Amino acid sequence: MQVYTYSEALQKLARVLDQAEITGKVLIRRKDGRTFSLVPEKVASSPLDIPTIKAKITTQQIVDTIREGREKRDGHGCAAGQGRVIQRV
Repeated sequence: MQVYTYSEALQKLARVLDQAEITGKVLIRRKDGRTFSLVPEKVASSPLDIPTIKAKITTQQIVDTIREGREKRDGHGCAAGQGRVIQRV
């Protein structure tokens, strides 16, 4: 674990922050001997954050595919249990 003096930490703040991010923790020691730890916060991410993919498909093709699946599911174009007719545009 990297230990910086207070003066070093002030002069090289960007480097100290990068080091804390890489190693998970950095110590900063003052002249009077007190030591402080610098720990990066964990980034809260949503389970719905997923990487995108490149696909050669249009929005209309996606909509058509969903509509076809719904029609096959209930046989006549109604959303199951909803009683609404999905009209093609």
